Amino acid sequence: MVITNKSVLVLGGWGLVGSAICRQLMDEKPKRIILTSLKESEAKEACETMRREYPKAGKNFFVPWWGNIFVRNEFKDLTREEILSDPHKRTKFLDDVIEELTPEVLERSALFQLINKYKPDVVIDCINSATAIAYQDIFQSSRDVVIALKNDAANLRETVERLLATQYTPQLIRHVQIFYRSMNVAKTGIYVKIGTSGTGGMGLNIPYTHSEEKPSRVLLSKSVVAGAHTMLLFLMGRTPDAPITKEIKPTGAIAWKKIAYGEIAKRGKPIDLYDCPPDHGIELKGKFKLKMDSNVKATGQRLKSVFIDTGENGIFSRGEFEAIATPGQMEFVTPEEIAESVLYEIRGGNTGHDIINALDNATLSPTYRAGFMFQGALEKMKKLEKEHNTNSVAFEMLGPPRLSKLLYEAHLLKKVYGTVNVVLKTSSKKISEDLTTYITGDDALRSQIISIGIPILLPNGKTLLRGNEVKIPAYRGINELNITPSSIEEWSRAGWIDLRSANMDQWKSRLHEIKTEVEHHIANDTSSRNFRTMEYWSNFDDIDAGKIVGWIFTEEEKGKRMKS
Repeated sequence: MVITNKSVLVLGGWGLVGSAICRQLMDEKPKRIILTSLKESEAKEACETMRREYPKAGKNFFVPWWGNIFVRNEFKDLTREEILSDPHKRTKFLDDVIEELTPEVLERSALFQLINKYKPDVVIDCINSATAIAYQDIFQSSRDVVIALKNDAANLRETVERLLATQYTPQLIRHVQIFYRSMNVAKTGIYVKIGTSGTGGMGLNIPYTHSEEKPSRVLLSKSVVAGAHTMLLFLMGRTPDAPITKEIKPTGAIAWKKIAYGEIAKRGKPIDLYDCPPDHGIELKGKFKLKMDSNVKATGQRLKSVFIDTGENGIFSRGEFEAIATPGQMEFVTPEEIAESVLYEIRGGNTGHDIINALDNATLSPTYRAGFMFQGALEKMKKLEKEHNTNSVAFEMLGPPRLSKLLYEAHLLKKVYGTVNVVLKTSSKKISEDLTTYITGDDALRSQIISIGIPILLPNGKTLLRGNEVKIPAYRGINELNITPSSIEEWSRAGWIDLRSANMDQWKSRLHEIKTEVEHHIANDTSSRNFRTMEYWSNFDDIDAGKIVGWIFTEEEKGKRMKS
């Protein structure tokens, strides 16, 4: 992509890598750069720094934005503890993460509002998402629940809800869902993620922990989230209406931002110094208290020393930096090298460091042999169907229920009318009546359909033939749901065979579209361009349920496979 005159959003622009990327971008002459950070002071500082370095860029060229992109917009400036300690806010947070992604959930998210406001052509994501999610520490949250259960604690509800709010997978999935939808709405052209391996490229023998066992489970959680994130981006990269998706994943410590002498801060706060004189030492007996202050004396001083600032990874002493960066340990990569790779990939180059491209080339794709054998498998199944006088339509094991619904509706059209041409010549009202008569008279077929959990909605729209259990609506912990006109429409589309005339209108419309596609655009084209030819559709003298539903999923529902 040509970056010149394009709008670029750099998430985490205050950080080490984000700053280096902003500097690399300047040579490409973008239209503007939106720099984000968690805190307002950081975002504004990043923009001021860039304005000083590039005074000719213009006053409004660098745009600051701040807040937490993993929560709804009204929470973006709150700390995680401020959200989780408030029952009302905690409930809202859980709803945003656990419930379905409705338009309302999407539009109230901070990430959607950010992307929708600036509509960036390029998004470069430098936020260490795996750390942000994994360091919520699901293990400690789980311990808290176990302790609360043992003690029958009064705050058990809050403790359980905090554990639910710490579940990694729902948060990560929702984050990627919102990212994809937001960039789709904004028509973003390319998305580049600066990911992580979680261990700085080291293995299970990594010696660095957070006072846990070796290897650190919290640190391994970071690798788990990072790997899952990569796979979700791999899927986004295979989605036709998503932006071009890339991920650069450094496997080393990233350093450095500056070297200086001064106060040492941890999580943004200075480290106060305390003292415990020898005559105030604690006798080791009884129980050991992890936190106490009775014998500790504040000195009124703060820790000061020489340090190296490695950005998001923290402040290191000379000894710590030397130990971690020495050959054979984590070692390090500079932010400038990462930035160069990112810009080269955006411009269309191939650095060899794009994880998504590497996965594309390393995975085993559908094969010629399998494709060659496909037709033979179908013929064998058709032969067995004739031998056993049965029809193999749907078992409701693949999912979604909509697949079974569509397959059986197409099957009914075949049983009653035989060919596409006959269906197209018949009125929707007559089709509705004929299919109802057929399903009423075929007890075996009706039994098969409702026994796999697919109800049958009769033409009056009020009567349902069903078994004890149904696939739609899906069970979500509540056994009874209100029946409304809108819910009937939703459920019938998702997984009920719908014998109403309106649904027959839709079937005629899609069959007409299929036929028109062949007759007007493909009929005289004998090239390799099209595979859905007249021969593919058996000259429309048949109704092949599998082929038709495959077309529906590919064309009507935009579910086409992008890469082979």
